[in-house]
Amino acid sequence: MSQPKGGFHERLQALPSRQQQAFMAALCERMLPNYTLYAQMTGEGNPAGLRAVLDLVWEQLAVREARIDFERQAEKLAEFEPPAEDDSFGIRRAVEVVVALTSLLDTLRGESADAVLEVSRISKGGVRAYIELTEGEEDASRLAKLVREHPLMADENDFQDAVLEAVEGELDREALKALRQLGRNGGVSNLGLTLD
Repeated sequence: MSQPKGGFHERLQALPSRQQQAFMAALCERMLPNYTLYAQMTGEGNPAGLRAVLDLVWEQLAVREARIDFERQAEKLAEFEPPAEDDSFGIRRAVEVVVALTSLLDTLRGESADAVLEVSRISKGGVRAYIELTEGEEDASRLAKLVREHPLMADENDFQDAVLEAVEGELDREALKALRQLGRNGGVSNLGLTLD
């Protein structure tokens, strides 16, 4: 299979909107455990509600005739956002999941041209923040190098490349099922965290 021309971001932006939505759905799928972990640790949030919204997105991708009120889903999503006054690491990662899913819903409601880049950045940004937190490197240039070469960042980049390649192909039901499975990543989030 020949590699499409252009860099990662150009290829993402060149995708038709349905393919972009599938890309974002897979990334949201992979970030979801971060929100669930936050909810388990704090007793706040609504992982089942978030899961239900993301399930509806997959349904819309699979069944084009599906009539889903994404305005209403966006309102629900706003209720699941963690409280802004808490600025802990876990809360910030949980907020990222809600923001990414909101960006995805915006595209389903016909808004937000750059949502796909935004979701890609959110996922990578969470990984970067996690590496910065766990590595504790003060020197900015050393930290930047550490982030670039870190196994979690390499994994994130490989994952996004794999998802992009998958959505550049034909997106029938089977392909969507496989993509969703890829996004679930065996229950391991983009931060390498699992609910077990």
